[in-house]
Amino acid sequence: GVLFDLDGTLLDTAPDLVYALNQLRQEHDLPLLPLSTLRPIISLGSKVMIKRILGIEENSPSFNALREKFLSLYQQHLADSTQFFPGIENVLSYLEERKIPWGIVTNKLTRHTSALLKALRLDHRPVCVICGDSLPTYKPDPAPILYACQLLQQDPQQCLYIGDSLTDVTASKAAGTTSLVALYGYIGEGENPLNWLADGYIQQPIELLQWLS
Repeated sequence: GVLFDLDGTLLDTAPDLVYALNQLRQEHDLPLLPLSTLRPIISLGSKVMIKRILGIEENSPSFNALREKFLSLYQQHLADSTQFFPGIENVLSYLEERKIPWGIVTNKLTRHTSALLKALRLDHRPVCVICGDSLPTYKPDPAPILYACQLLQQDPQQCLYIGDSLTDVTASKAAGTTSLVALYGYIGEGENPLNWLADGYIQQPIELLQWLS
């Protein structure tokens, strides 16, 4: 079986996330930031993104309201520019033709994930979709990946987990799945993914097929 992270692995969601972040900056009279500047922080989650782009701390009284504002701005625009990474659709077709079960394990909230999968007509294709609020814990905890393996009816050792962050690799290794890094995803600034000691690294989605034999 194959399990995918969502943002930066299956879907290129950065343009819509960056749009919402820039809306927030605009409201604070801050200049807009280019996609290239914000892309590397996308995989770090909404809390880190808010801290970085507005320069405020989590204990600030306005922090939660700002995060909610960002999440609802994003909700309104989450499928404006988001698309599959080139080659992902071929990979999914390959898996489905060969009856290889696949699913999604993401830290993204259910409300955003469901709306996005629906907009891209992807809602009925994965065997399972585990989100950041589906279980009591989320990645880097291995529980979501282990639960997904159960739903795929696969032993973790028989599953590949592919993501674009250290969080993904940590969760994958703890779950006992084969960990792959999507080097085409949102690798953080100054990060060297080779230090994550994943089982494999792919430059583009189609290379995933080599790991299935």
